[in-house]
Amino acid sequence: MRLLRAAAFAAVSVMLGVGAHAFAGGSVSAVSALVALLFSFGPAHALAGRERPLAVILPMLAAAQAGLHVLFSAAHAAEPQAAHAHGHSAAITIDLGMLVMHGWAVVLAAIWLARGEALLWALIRRFAVRLAPVLIAAPVPYGRPITIVPAEHPVPRYSLTLGHGMGRRGPPGALLTVSA
Repeated sequence: MRLLRAAAFAAVSVMLGVGAHAFAGGSVSAVSALVALLFSFGPAHALAGRERPLAVILPMLAAAQAGLHVLFSAAHAAEPQAAHAHGHSAAITIDLGMLVMHGWAVVLAAIWLARGEALLWALIRRFAVRLAPVLIAAPVPYGRPITIVPAEHPVPRYSLTLGHGMGRRGPPGALLTVSA
């Protein structure tokens, strides 16, 4: 479960970073995307041991976005063919529009991840409550002898008097009357 949660966080972080970088006119190579995924997965795996609220997810996602921005900008600046195509060509700069867009992406993704985290843990708690009685119940050991105590008076499986009275269908005969 920890790996799945860390992978979800890393995937959201990298997808936001790659999407925002491409939207701004940059390009992201497969190698830098893989490095970004590993960069995001490590801290996420370390913190994925228990439920995390929005107050923890938001700064962690903001730090991941800042790190990914620097990584993608540095990787983009290293490519000579894209030197003039993007605003980060010579140095790693941050303008107000970029900061606002990263901020919106971080806040919305953090809320989305926090709600998903709360839902996941609520489901786990509900499942544990329903499954606990089944797991805690002591199983009957196999091979224990079963003792049958004979009854003093044998009880028939069915009564002959009830069997005779229930043989026909329809209303009782005394209630049948013909009205004119």
